[in-house]
Amino acid sequence: CCRNMKDIFIDNNIASRFKNPADVEYKKLIKWLWEIKSVDNASQNAHLIVSHKLLAEYHRSNAGVKDGQNIIVIIAKLQKEGRLIFTKNEEIKAFKAQYFTKKVEKNLQSNHQDRDHIPVVLLSTRKYALSIDQNFIKDINNFPGFVARACSRPEEIPYSE
Repeated sequence: CCRNMKDIFIDNNIASRFKNPADVEYKKLIKWLWEIKSVDNASQNAHLIVSHKLLAEYHRSNAGVKDGQNIIVIIAKLQKEGRLIFTKNEEIKAFKAQYFTKKVEKNLQSNHQDRDHIPVVLLSTRKYALSIDQNFIKDINNFPGFVARACSRPEEIPYSE
């Protein structure tokens, strides 16, 4: 879609911290996701990159949470506003078939379940990801042929720019 789209991948281990964000940087991230900056220029608004697998993880971790800062509530709002970018399973499979060579797979440090999230990040516009999983972060930041940025803290990534 838009070359300047402000998109981001937020791993479940980060999203689960939205429930009770005492941390000011998480509050800023939630506010950025929640607000609409521009009705006329959609690329100025926050977009969340997800997949079927990631949505399932979000739902499992947030079942029963009734708070407005719950990632499920945020996702519902983003979807209604057209700000949820869904990566299809076929796209993930095609990416893995093309880029997950034996050499690449041998060098990946993340667990096998998280490897389906790598294409979701690398197929996105900005290739930004937030995760506290250091192995996943290393895999994103060092994936051959791509320039991507994964960090463990919201303030370490220029998501709102």
